[in-house]
Amino acid sequence: MIDYSKISDIFCLVDEFCKDFDKTTSPFLLGKPSKRPAVMSKSEIISVCLLFYLSGFRCFKHFYLFYLQKHMRSEFPNTVSYNRFVELSQSVLMPMTIFLKTCCLGQCTGISFVDSTPIRVCNNKRVKRNKVFKGIAEVGKSTMGWFYGFKLHIVINDKGEILNFAITQANVDDRQPLKNENFLKAVFGKLFADKGYISEQLTKILFVSDIHLITNIRNNMKNSLMTMNDKIMLRKRSVIETVNDELKNICQVEHSRHRSFTNFISNMIAGLIAYSFFPKKPSINYQTSSSNQIFAF
Repeated sequence: MIDYSKISDIFCLVDEFCKDFDKTTSPFLLGKPSKRPAVMSKSEIISVCLLFYLSGFRCFKHFYLFYLQKHMRSEFPNTVSYNRFVELSQSVLMPMTIFLKTCCLGQCTGISFVDSTPIRVCNNKRVKRNKVFKGIAEVGKSTMGWFYGFKLHIVINDKGEILNFAITQANVDDRQPLKNENFLKAVFGKLFADKGYISEQLTKILFVSDIHLITNIRNNMKNSLMTMNDKIMLRKRSVIETVNDELKNICQVEHSRHRSFTNFISNMIAGLIAYSFFPKKPSINYQTSSSNQIFAF
């Protein structure tokens, strides 16, 4: 269950951010503010969404009705109904996204990994009957076959911390987000990727931005020279696969119970924020040594 020592830490951090957010955005709001006080504050709503992913529950409705409202009355005394909370969780999408971008992303260490993972929104047999994502989601293909939904692109450092993320439709090429300057704005040094990111033009574009894209080669390509350190780090690229696995199975960024596109985005953002609070993340422990040897593979 939930570690109660973390509840106050998470709430205090979120509450401080929400106070700064309201103070910054209040001069730009249109119309008069509501005179009726809110039952639950923004910080309480965001905290509840984050605690769900740290609780071990698989269904948010069961977590909210049978655990939060019964066993966490002292922490959240003024809770609303479940249907009302679902509406409120979509209303805090903007502050949650800014909180993720400003407070939850890691720092680049010079060694980064990039990868994409499919986000399926329904079973392939129900694609034609899906109405929630009609005209939004697309059909794409991954190493596991065809799927209907989106792609989550993430960049992590060697400590397992997410540096940046992007959500695209399923039929978008994996290399497309890397061409956006904002996606790799905080990344420098070496960027390790799989064979799906092989592109001579992309390598030249990133090299100008002080990013060295390193990938394996296909069977029909000529051998290229590579240092032993880079060759070993390519073998450690599976760390980002572990991060994707935790995002899907623990943070539940992928499921087929969405009832609106806004709910889908809110679930995605909350899952990424919850991952940043994990006490232990997949990481790489390595030691560097100077060598002038060059190896071919």
